[in-house]
Amino acid sequence: MTADATTDIREAALAALRQLVGREDARFHDGQYEAIEALVAGRRRALVVQRTGWGKSAVYFVATRLLRDGGAGPTVLVSPLIALMRDQIAAAGRAGVRAVAINSTNAHEWTEVLARLDADEVDVLLVSPERLNNPSFRDERLPALVRRVGMLVVDEAHCISDWGHDFRPDYRRLRDLIAQMPPSVPVLATTATANSRVVADVVDQLGAEGVTTIRGPLARSSLRLGVLRLPDATARLAWLLSHLDELPGSGIVYTLTVSAAVDTARLLREQGHEVRAYTGQSDADEREESEGMLKRNEVKALVATSALGMGFDKPDLGFVLHLGAPSSPVAYYQQVGRAGRATESADVLLLPGPEDRDIWHYFATASMPDEERAERVLSALGASDRPLSTAALEAVVDIRRTPLELLLKVLDVDGAVRREKGGWIATGEPWTYDAERYGRIAAERRAEQDHMLEYETTTACRMEFLQRRLDDDTAVPCGRCDNCAGPWISAEVGQRVSESAASALDRVGVPVEARRQWPSGLDRLGVPLKGRIPAEEQASEGRALARLTDLGWGGPLRELFAAGAPDQAVPRRLLDACVRVLADWGWQERPVAVVSLPSRTRPQLVASLANGIASIGRLPYIGELAGEPGAPAGRPSGNSAFRVAELHDRFSVAGLDVPAGPVLLVDDLADSRWTLTVAARDLRRAGAASVLPFVLALRG
Repeated sequence: MTADATTDIREAALAALRQLVGREDARFHDGQYEAIEALVAGRRRALVVQRTGWGKSAVYFVATRLLRDGGAGPTVLVSPLIALMRDQIAAAGRAGVRAVAINSTNAHEWTEVLARLDADEVDVLLVSPERLNNPSFRDERLPALVRRVGMLVVDEAHCISDWGHDFRPDYRRLRDLIAQMPPSVPVLATTATANSRVVADVVDQLGAEGVTTIRGPLARSSLRLGVLRLPDATARLAWLLSHLDELPGSGIVYTLTVSAAVDTARLLREQGHEVRAYTGQSDADEREESEGMLKRNEVKALVATSALGMGFDKPDLGFVLHLGAPSSPVAYYQQVGRAGRATESADVLLLPGPEDRDIWHYFATASMPDEERAERVLSALGASDRPLSTAALEAVVDIRRTPLELLLKVLDVDGAVRREKGGWIATGEPWTYDAERYGRIAAERRAEQDHMLEYETTTACRMEFLQRRLDDDTAVPCGRCDNCAGPWISAEVGQRVSESAASALDRVGVPVEARRQWPSGLDRLGVPLKGRIPAEEQASEGRALARLTDLGWGGPLRELFAAGAPDQAVPRRLLDACVRVLADWGWQERPVAVVSLPSRTRPQLVASLANGIASIGRLPYIGELAGEPGAPAGRPSGNSAFRVAELHDRFSVAGLDVPAGPVLLVDDLADSRWTLTVAARDLRRAGAASVLPFVLALRG
């Protein structure tokens, strides 16, 4: 390429950058133009690893503008989160780039989007990795799009790698997509969170010789990092109630679980703080509204799970606080990188909890495929003469919906199954469980968890620690964190606030929603139940003392139900709390008797709980439902149809004097609620006017 041509590209790129950022004095950061030049002039494949706020999106939007001006086709941008897509579309518009998305929230716009794409009126198409395997998109749209694509961009590219901190099976499918691209089509992968192992793996996934890798220092001079170790959840919440308003600007309070986010937000609001909860279970419109409120500083904070993560763009975010630690320094760096992108200073504070390890273990094991389950799925699909929907397959293989969907994605990426319009089919390709690979991933995750614990206790510079965990050789002490400059936060909490926090966490009672519909597929399992459960056979809404994941009573309940914990009589403290739940229930008619469910693992706990409630409430305890010897207990790992099939006709009311009034049905733990549903049906059919389920703990 001639010097004049190079100059022309640089001038055009600089003009596009200035339009994007809205400043005539804007200049490229180190590495930005080099990446653009590699894509536009060299038509190469590139990996950009730069800290959050460096301007990775400027690289692909400016490159898109130049490529489109040169006659290239549209850019396909694979983006992992809907919140991120919204910000990317807004940023593209500032650069004069026409960007549109196809995702689960805008199905009503797909026809228009596809028509614009066909008319070449789209510069950037944003899709999720999951969308690439949607049968109609994959088979009808993707081949034509691949033929005319001008550039492929993979955002948050660490997800491609086994070593990335997110386990997104659909991201692994991108290697096959990249392989379909003509060598002349540039491919860009970007991330802010990649150590050397992830970098090497992503370069390999890009599948070409001479990948241009641009990696900059990851230090964030605006961030002031600190760790505050407090004894328990009450102390952490009391600190937050006392000091939230002292944190600069508006920000994010991260929690590890949905229930913790919802409960913390509720407690903060009750104390007069303007906050909102943000989780993956929040309504899509509500999430979008919450994002806007935070960006406009209309709330002090969003109390969020990791659903508010990659790519959320609020340059002046003043703080990020964690109630509980993420499972790795890499994940932590990614989340705290939301703060201080366009401010001189932002506060980052970690309040770790003793329960963090248990939560890490749960999520780590939940995302890993299981060999025995995989074989069940392949066997069921192989025996079927037609595609099976996920719901139909669930009724055959006894795997719950969420882990089944994840397992199908893994098998799909591995080529063993394929998603068709009518459901899933087995491809017939040989498949072997890669135990060595999953063992390596599990070992690395355990090592990352240990590194996170080291971060919490290190006396060295915290920013330097994070940089070195990401293999950043430029790491030096930051001079700002609590270890470099001394603690900048007070652990003091007033007595009144401590009492308020303790009172809030001492709150008891969680509704246990009643099942109204039998699961599909019971006929295939020989159970003559289907459709809506007759009103005269339904349970009423029940109550639990608390969820296992709750901030307050979740702690003692987790100890009671921990693996290996002995069966014991219900502790008096828990029994007294249960009585408070019953007193506040507000039922239409007080129960006239107590009955309990048989328990294989905790018979003493259930019997003592039922007898204790009956004694304090001066109600007759009429005994426990009889169960056939060896009756299944409703395995937590099973899906709905199989659990109902196991429980159907297993209980007996023989020998029980079931009254005609309301009956309180007592058990220790509710998970799927099918055990309570089936037992309530038996009691209603035996004459009980209503059945009020009560359990110590609700899972999740």
